[in-house]
Amino acid sequence: MVTVIHQRKKCIGCNYCAEIAPDRWRMSKKDGKSTLIGAIEKKEFWIARIPSHELSENLEAAKACPVNIIKVN
Repeated sequence: MVTVIHQRKKCIGCNYCAEIAPDRWRMSKKDGKSTLIGAIEKKEFWIARIPSHELSENLEAAKACPVNIIKVN
């Protein structure tokens, strides 16, 4: 399993993650920020465990993030 960590509070709503990995990311209509699907919040960090077949697209999403708030371990 792979872990994806997202600092949602710092999101600027660029939509890159949702375009690159639409199965794991979507844009909130409420506040315009990205949402990590299946994540649980822990102290302002959103954490999701994802299957290894989603690794490459989530690495691409993290790389594309202009504010560097997505980490994939």
